[in-house]
Parts: sequence; structure tokens; C-alpha cells
Amino acid sequence: MAHDPSLYNADLAPTPGSKKTWNVWHIAALWVGMAVCVPTYTLASGQVEAGMSAWQAVLVIALANAVVLLPLMANGHPGTKYGIPFPVLVRASFGVRGANLPAVLRALVACGWFGINCWFGGLGLHATASALFPGVAMPDLTMSLLGVGTGPFLAFFVFWLINVYFIWNGMESIKWMESLAAPFLLACGVALLVWAIDAGGGLGAIMATRARKPLGETFAVALTSGVSFWATLALNIPDFSRHARSQRAQVLGQAIAMPTTMALFAFIGVAATTASGIKFGHPIGDPTALVTRFESKLVVGISMLGLALATLSTNIAANVVSPANDFSNLAPSKISYRMGGMITAVIGLCMFPWKILSSIGNYIFTWLVGYGVLLGPVGSIMIVDYFLLRRTELVVDDLYRRGGQYEYANGWNWRAVAAFVLGVLPCLPGFVVAAGKLDPGTVPHLFNVLYTWAWFVSSLVAGAIYFVLMPRPTAAVPSRG
Repeated sequence: MAHDPSLYNADLAPTPGSKKTWNVWHIAALWVGMAVCVPTYTLASGQVEAGMSAWQAVLVIALANAVVLLPLMANGHPGTKYGIPFPVLVRASFGVRGANLPAVLRALVACGWFGINCWFGGLGLHATASALFPGVAMPDLTMSLLGVGTGPFLAFFVFWLINVYFIWNGMESIKWMESLAAPFLLACGVALLVWAIDAGGGLGAIMATRARKPLGETFAVALTSGVSFWATLALNIPDFSRHARSQRAQVLGQAIAMPTTMALFAFIGVAATTASGIKFGHPIGDPTALVTRFESKLVVGISMLGLALATLSTNIAANVVSPANDFSNLAPSKISYRMGGMITAVIGLCMFPWKILSSIGNYIFTWLVGYGVLLGPVGSIMIVDYFLLRRTELVVDDLYRRGGQYEYANGWNWRAVAAFVLGVLPCLPGFVVAAGKLDPGTVPHLFNVLYTWAWFVSSLVAGAIYFVLMPRPTAAVPSRG
């Protein structure tokens, strides 16, 4: 059957069986590479700063990742079964044109994360240069214009260029980079933990920090932000699982690596931050600032190489593959994967990520919880549509043409759009308050409470409404793939 050029190109086409080469190790290595990163570290240390004890922070992040693992494995299933990426899969529920709505939302969040990770990587490069060449000073030419010093900005731009190199070289470069990086990243993480135990006077002393606030005041936001952290990949995991050899590979690879690596690196982040407080007199939550305090320049260099590699491996896999496909989905005949990746890089460069990271509250309560409001409903609609309504059967050819069963009304499924909007609405007042646009007292307290559980609320509401609104589809003729 002829494919509509407005819906099809070689990058969006189903992955043939001959190119499904990723085994359990490749999927697991992908998650090690994505989870071992500065944002994971700061997520954990940020929960401690918000008032949790060390053990509470680690356990709540472990619980959050156990929760988000379920939609990750669920949405990974159609990717492996049919070889289709996220923006094609979501056509089944939102329509062949309506899919652009969730695809663009996912892409814009990824652009923000791309910029954030480039910023962290740039800070690592700048910290290394400052430690190795302490006498070199640079005139400040950018503070008044961009709100950031010239040295950090130039390092950010250099790291951005390194990311662009991997974007240009495509998925195979990502596969080998993740496979090679994973063992090195784990070794760096263990080495940092050993340092923390020694510097902090033992693991018992490190983890004995007490909570400064009751758990009831911090648990909801910590859990929701932890789930939202990977709510992004819970949508576009088909972009990777389409390359998996089998369902066993994608399920087992994710289950082995994602929650365990996240919990381990969160534990390392908490331990190192606490140990730095014991050793240096005040806790240092930024790992780039911490490693520059080490006395050996060789150790500093190796540590910063590890942090840079961790940030690079996370950024390319988590924040380029999806938006590259998502932007390509807007105009497949004109935008290739490579061009979509370049669009991502440029938008990420222009989002001024240091503004998002200006405070822990802004990062966790506004950024992480906020985008969870938007992405949670999309993921739940996809799962309800694929598992409960279609019973895992799709007509793949119809995903690439107009007039098929996923045409709905001029390419849009209004039921999916309505479920999405109604899922988001209960959390909007709380988001406006969190963003500082309204005083908390001007919004009924219920809405602020709902926002602290934003991902759960929006996902459950949208999924339930979609299930009720959608007519039961007629039996699909299973497609090749």
C-alpha cells in the first residue's frame, strides 16, 4: 500500500526484523547511560534540601521509578511488536494528524532537558578548566546580556557542539556510545560512593541525617517529581524498543537497569552531598563543584570526564531521539531525523537552561511536576487505547495513510484531545501558583493538593475519560511487523 508522504519517511518507517539488533544488554546499557547523570544526582540531593532525610530521599526515588517502570514497559510493547516510533504509535489514539499535539509537547520538554544537560556538561568542562588552569581569567562579556558568565557559557556551547556531533551521526553512534559508557559510568559512581564513605566517617554517619520536615509535607511532591523525571521516556520508549530483538529484551533490559541504577545513583548523590557537608563544613549538592575540591588534578580530570560522559550519554539518548522523530512527524517529507535533532539542539540552546535551574523549587516543583501534568495524560491514553481497547492489535499501514481507521475527523480524534484537556485542567490552578503567577491564597487549597499529585491525577483522569468516550474498535486485521 502506498504511504502518504505527509505521514511517512524512512526514519519513521517500521524497523524491519533485520535491524532489530538490541538485546537485553543494549537496553540495560541504555538505561545505565541515561540514569547515571547529574540531574539524577541533583534530584536526590534536592529532596534532602527540601526537608527529607537521606533514607527518605533514596526510598521515595526508588518507589517513583518502580511506578514509572510500568508505563515504560507497557508503551515499549508496541514499539517492539510493530517496530514503530512514538509519534507513529500515538496516531492510533490521537489520529494521524492529531498525533502532532502530543509529539510536539514531548519534543518541547525534551528540548528543555537537552539544554539542561548541556548546561550541566558545560559546567563540568568549565570546572575542570578552572581546576587545571586556576590562573587563567576571562573577561565577562555575557552576564548583562544572557544572565550567565562568559566562561560557563562558552563551556556550555562547546558541550552543545559535542552533542551535535552525535546527533549528526545517528542511532548507531548512540548504541555503541551507551554500551561503552555504561561500565565506566558505574565504576565512577562506585568510586564516588567509596570517597563519600571515607570522607563522611562511615556509611552510618552519612545516612543518619534527620528529616527537617514531616514526611507528609514532602512525600507527594518528591514522589510526583520522581515519576515525572522519566514520564518523558514513558511516552517515547518505542523509539528505542522498536530496535529490540524481543519483548523479553525490552522488558528485562528495562526492569534490570532502570529502577536499580536510579536508586543507586540517587543513593550516591545523597551520600556524597552529606559527606561533603561533614568534610568541608557545608553540603555541596552540585557534583561538578564537589569534584573540583579534590586535591589531585588527575582525580579531578577523570571525575569530570565521567560526569561529562554521563551527561552526554543521557542527553543524546533521552533528549534527542524522541524530539528528532517528533519534529520529523510534523513534515516527514521535509524533516529527517537528523534535521529534527538539529531543531532540538537549537531550541535547547535558546531556552536558557540556567533559568530553569535557578532554584531547587523552580526545578522540582515547577519544571518536573509541571511537565508531568502534560505528559501523564498522553501516556495513559496510549496505554488504554493499545491494551484495553485494541488488545495490542494495530493496522500498521493505516498509521501511514489518510482515510484509514486512524483518520477519525480530518485526522484528529477529538475524544483523545478532550480526555487530554480534561486530564490537565484539575492541575492547572496549582501549576499557575507553583510558577509564581498567583498567590496560593487565591486558589482553593484542593487545587494545590491536586498539583502535588499532578502526574497521577492527570493520568488517571485522562485515561478514564478516554476509556469512557471511545467506541470499541472493530477487530483489527493484524499487520506485518
